[in-house]
Amino acid sequence: MRAVHFGAGNIGRGFIGLLLHQSGFHTMFVDVNKTVIDALNERKSYKVTLSDENSEQLPVENVKGINSGEHPDAAIQAIADADIVTTAVGPTILPIIADLIAKGLQQRYQQNKKPLDLIACENMIGGSSLLKEKVFEKLSEAEQRSFEALFGFPNAAVDRIVPNQVNEDVLAVSVEPYYEWVVDESQLKAGKLNIEGLTYVSDLAPYIERKLFTVNTGHAVVAYLGAYLGYKTIKEAIDSPQVEALLQGALEESGAVLVEQYGFGPEEHKSYIQKIIHRFKNPYVSDEVNRVGRAPLRKLGPNDRLIRPASLYLQLLEKEPEHLSKTIAAALQYQDQGDEEAVKLQSLVQEKGYKETLFEVSGLKEGDKLVESVLKQFPEIEKLK
Repeated sequence: MRAVHFGAGNIGRGFIGLLLHQSGFHTMFVDVNKTVIDALNERKSYKVTLSDENSEQLPVENVKGINSGEHPDAAIQAIADADIVTTAVGPTILPIIADLIAKGLQQRYQQNKKPLDLIACENMIGGSSLLKEKVFEKLSEAEQRSFEALFGFPNAAVDRIVPNQVNEDVLAVSVEPYYEWVVDESQLKAGKLNIEGLTYVSDLAPYIERKLFTVNTGHAVVAYLGAYLGYKTIKEAIDSPQVEALLQGALEESGAVLVEQYGFGPEEHKSYIQKIIHRFKNPYVSDEVNRVGRAPLRKLGPNDRLIRPASLYLQLLEKEPEHLSKTIAAALQYQDQGDEEAVKLQSLVQEKGYKETLFEVSGLKEGDKLVESVLKQFPEIEKLK
């Protein structure tokens, strides 16, 4: 079985690449990083270390690489021959690789007309749908009609912490032991493949929102309150009793939304929350607060990890989301001169104040109870210092 994976970075190698290898695939990594691609072609293997007290090393073999900048035709042919295509490139790069993927599908259609599924394993909602949209923009109407029946773009929910790291070995990567990879089976065109650790579900929405409202929301709580209190790493922040208490409270609020909206069992979800907090406390995967908190404008968006669960908590539970509101207040004060969005956020605050900035970035309107709740928390979080 042959897999083509776009993105030879730490997540690509340490998460998807590892699972593909464990499932018997020969994986071709496609990337523009010459150093990594050359190393893959020279060694055809690498090691993944599980970041815990045992530091178990897992070998990944039968891998090669294509530098798509230097050899686009090879990438196109690889897609034409593949049994599955996956990505882990980041949401902003999906439109950039769409042209190459479109050409690969055109070549595949000419050569064999075999069905294929392309799964975007990105930290976003609807990654595969976005990829499909950008790929189909490159096609004629006739091609779009033909490709619709053959090529699936099933959305996925993925979860594995791969901390920022610099290793002496360019291919070595450390990842946390826990992972989750869930794929919407209703959007498959080539059928289910037997992939280690991949779960097919008929309705992806509950799993996407559970991950967004727990892992992503929780990380945001620790990052923004940690930064507000002057901590540099996630480990330092979560070791603070103040931050841990606020994290617990915020995840109970977002968890109440998930239980109400999707019918997760309260005790089951309570256990899931504790598992996530335990993951954040893992000293072997601690990350920088600034890396987790980067892009605050996106993370304060109306459908993202803070505003959406807080708004739904107000709507569904008719209670004030005190802990989520504290986090939003901290996020509005987030500063990082190395982060373009953080700089822009503080520029908006200087120009318009917190209330108007919140309106602009979150889509909330005058009179929304969440706005009142957030503004009320500014003096409250000052007491934490």
